[in-house]
Amino acid sequence: MLASITNRIQNVTSCIVPPKRSFAARRPHPQWDLPTSSRRQFTTTTFLSNWLLPKRKLSFKDPKGRPRMATGGSTRGTTVIWGDYGLRMRDHDRRISAAQLKNGEDVIRRRLRGLAFRLYTRIHAGTAVYTKGNESRMGTGKGNFDYWACRVPVSRLIFELKGDIHEQVIRDAMRLAANKMPGE
Repeated sequence: MLASITNRIQNVTSCIVPPKRSFAARRPHPQWDLPTSSRRQFTTTTFLSNWLLPKRKLSFKDPKGRPRMATGGSTRGTTVIWGDYGLRMRDHDRRISAAQLKNGEDVIRRRLRGLAFRLYTRIHAGTAVYTKGNESRMGTGKGNFDYWACRVPVSRLIFELKGDIHEQVIRDAMRLAANKMPGE
């Protein structure tokens, strides 16, 4: 009886087909060839793509929309998770363009140049904005693509910063970045 059980096990194991290798497994990612110090950690964008542009294609025109207002005590996106300090939208819900996000990040990096820090961008521009010329008649469509933007509700974190830096220096860098953002 023991021999029949082992034969059945051998027959079952011989029927197992190895899984097909996917296309991604056959072709190595260009980032894997880099040393680990130059790989970007904590990111969802690929190595060769631009983080200011979303991954999806423009298949339809996005509605203008409004940011989702958290009711019921939700704190998603409003608490500092990865860093020690953060820049928060306090004024009103706004639409921030990808260029404004890039300017804010550049200002922080320029102010903290030479210091050991890590900057996290908590929002991304994933909404397409379309504009139409002035004094155009009704019924001529929505307009052409203009830029990428993101809707930011009140008290949403925009940037987080982590590093062993004096608090006053970080406050100054965040103040300079806040001047580049819309709102007050």
